[in-house]
Amino acid sequence: MIFRMALKSLGRNPVRSFLSCLGIGIGIVAVILAMAIGQGAKTMMVKEISSMGNNLIMVFPERRYHGAVSGGMGQGQTMTAGDAEAVRKELSHLVKGVSPQVRTTVQMMYGANNWSGNVQGVGPDIVDIMNVTISDGRFFSEEETARAARVCVIGTTVRDNLFTDGESPVGKVIRLKNITFKVVGVRGSKGANNWGQDQDDVVMAPYKSVQRYLQRSKFNNINLMNISLISMDDLEEARREISALLRQRHRLADYQDNDFETRDTTEIMNTIGSVTGIVGTLLLIFSVITLVVGGIGIMNIMLVSVTERIREIGLRMAIGATPFNILVQFILEAIVLSTVGGAAGVGIGIAASHAVGAAAGWPVLIEMDSALYAFLISSAVGLFFGFYPAYRASKLNPIDCLRYE
Repeated sequence: MIFRMALKSLGRNPVRSFLSCLGIGIGIVAVILAMAIGQGAKTMMVKEISSMGNNLIMVFPERRYHGAVSGGMGQGQTMTAGDAEAVRKELSHLVKGVSPQVRTTVQMMYGANNWSGNVQGVGPDIVDIMNVTISDGRFFSEEETARAARVCVIGTTVRDNLFTDGESPVGKVIRLKNITFKVVGVRGSKGANNWGQDQDDVVMAPYKSVQRYLQRSKFNNINLMNISLISMDDLEEARREISALLRQRHRLADYQDNDFETRDTTEIMNTIGSVTGIVGTLLLIFSVITLVVGGIGIMNIMLVSVTERIREIGLRMAIGATPFNILVQFILEAIVLSTVGGAAGVGIGIAASHAVGAAAGWPVLIEMDSALYAFLISSAVGLFFGFYPAYRASKLNPIDCLRYE
């Protein structure tokens, strides 16, 4: 009975009721979007880090400084391919694969076509470390790496720009910085990463070949050492033993700092998790503020409604309605407004999340629990902000109400 009366009262002012629902609906849409985008960002980052490699530890040479300016990790000259070989041999109980890495940018040519791109000098273990797939041909061998053979594996972007007539590049000879290299394989496409970088715009060649022919280096320095562990359960032990081995090889005294830096996927994941957590918290705070604004709108409308219906309240009390009946009716009206707005907000929020994801190419993850929580929150907002107007209505004196003009 009371519920029907609440619905009938709301139906008298449909525009006002709609605007009250709209405020809560917008708040719920904001909550759904915040949760969906936050979870999607976390999932995207986890996927991106996982694609970097299996149980990966990366070791960089010390940063190179020019005055007070850091040249970034991998710019120092303190680590060599010999260090990578020592890690492979002496830590075989912990390490599954090791690949030195050097990099450079060169002009690439085949026939009349040319392209400027990145060249990564790596070892054969990189196939397992980085989950490299080969769509055509093969990867270069340990023997080819050892003798600095001029062979390479190209990405699909390089293939499409150099071999424009659709022919297979396998077995063809391209020029990298005017040095001939034979293409032995084409790497499977990985597409752009989440930062927009084309992962297929790359040529992979034996690191010794890159050092000798493209960098013209007389030294054996490398920019990065990729290490794949047998198990991430041994991460801390592996980091300690890798550090101890490299310190010994670099003849560092106990008082000297490491001349290298280590990073692992767990560490990167934790950092990204912290960042996405902060962003998610900020989005939720914004959403809560929006909900509070919507709740204040409902309170305002309900206070106006109480003022407009003073004579009605007095009449109902005169024919037997108790203050509790009045309280329940007005609370129900507020809950109906917020619940209807919340339900509409959930539906629109889910649709908006998918629309934002499709338009921005950003993955979204909507959990039904989150949608349910958002719906329950909307009802709680109605109860909280509707209580004071309802309480005020229930405390009115019926005699004063009947005299009210």
